[in-house]
Amino acid sequence: MLEVADILRAAGPEVCARLAALPSQKRALQAILQCRTAELGGQVWGCEQCGPLHYSYHSCGNRHCPKCHGQQTEQWLEEQRQRLLPCPYYLLTFTLPAGLRPLARSQQKPVYGLLLKAAADSLQKLCADPQWLGAQPSLIGVLHTWTRAMLYHPHAHFLVSAGGLSADGQHWQAAKNPKFLVPVRALSVIFRAKVRDGLKSRGLLAQVPAAVWQQKWVVHAQHAGSGQKVLDYLGRYVFRIAITQSRLESLENGQVTFRYRDNRTQQIKRLQLTAREFVQRWLQHVLPKGFAKVRHYGLDSSACTDRRAAALALLQASQGPTPESAAPAPPPLPGLFQPDVRLRCPYCGREIVCLWNLLPSRKIPP
Repeated sequence: MLEVADILRAAGPEVCARLAALPSQKRALQAILQCRTAELGGQVWGCEQCGPLHYSYHSCGNRHCPKCHGQQTEQWLEEQRQRLLPCPYYLLTFTLPAGLRPLARSQQKPVYGLLLKAAADSLQKLCADPQWLGAQPSLIGVLHTWTRAMLYHPHAHFLVSAGGLSADGQHWQAAKNPKFLVPVRALSVIFRAKVRDGLKSRGLLAQVPAAVWQQKWVVHAQHAGSGQKVLDYLGRYVFRIAITQSRLESLENGQVTFRYRDNRTQQIKRLQLTAREFVQRWLQHVLPKGFAKVRHYGLDSSACTDRRAAALALLQASQGPTPESAAPAPPPLPGLFQPDVRLRCPYCGREIVCLWNLLPSRKIPP
C-alpha cells in the first residue's frame, strides 16, 4: 500500500527541508521517514521449524504519523464511547474565516487554542440562557485544520449533548426545541466577538484585516444521534492529520493521486498533485509541540466529574432499568507488542521467537 513516507522520499530530502520551516514540521518529517525502518531498531524473529527470519522494526510514535497509534486510537474511542451520556447529541462546527488564516499559520498555538476556547465559551454562554437551554451541557472539542483535499481550513468540531444539568444539579434539562440546540446565527456573532476579544488580549488584533469583523462567520449545527458515528469520524484523526493512507491511490512519475469526498455533491473525486505539492499541503497541518487538539468542556471536563455523575444518574433514572447484557469483547488489534498475541510463521504456522534485538542506527527524533 502506498504510504505518506513513500511520497516524502519521492519529493526528496532537499524539497522536504525547504518546505519544513517549523521545528514541529522537521520533527514530523524525520519521524515518518524513519518509522518502522532499521534506523529505529527492532527485533529479529525466527521460526525454529523452517528457519526463515522475520524483521520487525520500531514505530516512531510521532502523533502525525499515519502508521502509528492504531491501538491508541481504539483505546481513545472506547474511552469516549463509555463517557457518552445516554441522550441525543449535536455536532457543531466553528470555522475561522479566510482573513484570519494567515495569522493562524504564523501564530498556531495561540490562535488554535483561542479557536477552541472561544467556541466552547460561546456554546456554554448560550446554553446557560434559559431561553434556549438554561443548563450545562457536555462538550468535546476537536481541532481540524484541513479540508478533504488537504487545503488549509482551521475549524473545530464540537460534540454537544442535546441537554444539560441544571445549575442546582437536581434536574436534566432537555433541549427546548427539537430542531436545534441554540440558534447558530446568535452563536456565530458571540463566537466572532470572543475571538476578537481574545486576539486583542493577546496583542494580535492589529494583524487582522478590519473586514473580518464585518462579515458573517460560519457556524454549522446538525443532529448527531447518539454521538457514536461522530466519535468514529473524529477518532480517525486524533492521532494523525489531514489524510489516511487508505485514500492514497498512486504515485507515478512524481504525481500523487488520492481520492476524497466532495462536501457539496458527496461524490468521490480524485486529485492529482506533484509530490512537492502534496508534501506542502500535508505539512501545513502539523501541530506545534505540546498542543492539545482534543479538549473537554462543561460536564465532560475533569472539573465537573461530580456533576457529570449526577447528570448520568438522572438520565438513567428517567429511562428506567435496562436489561444487562454482556457486550462481546472487541477482537484484539494485530500488533507485535500485545502480550496476548502470538506471532506465527507465515510458512508453517508455528510460533516464532525473538532471536535478537536490533539497535537504532540513528537517534530517535524527540
